[in-house]
Amino acid sequence: MTVRTVLAMRTRPGCEARFEAEWLSAAEKIRTLDGCLHQDLVRDADDPRSYLIISDWADRDRLDAFGRSEHRDQLLRVVRELRESAQRHTYQVLHSVRGEREDAR
Repeated sequence: MTVRTVLAMRTRPGCEARFEAEWLSAAEKIRTLDGCLHQDLVRDADDPRSYLIISDWADRDRLDAFGRSEHRDQLLRVVRELRESAQRHTYQVLHSVRGEREDAR
């Protein structure tokens, strides 16, 4: 069953642009890993230091294996240094409904 992680992060003051660049660099490598289905970085429209990192994985086992790996630690080391706080939640994806315009593509 697909699982989705939502990681809420707040960057250190003045680190927003570097945080985004470092996340994108790491995400390009993470996307090649077995089980990684999708990743998004979104920024709070009212607080430019607050972000959500949303990622979908094929199953909990592969997500957890990545989460415990040294590879993960290496890829996200700089991202962790640029953040002020972080909180992670993991969810099971039960249903997804696309908008009509998305289906027409």
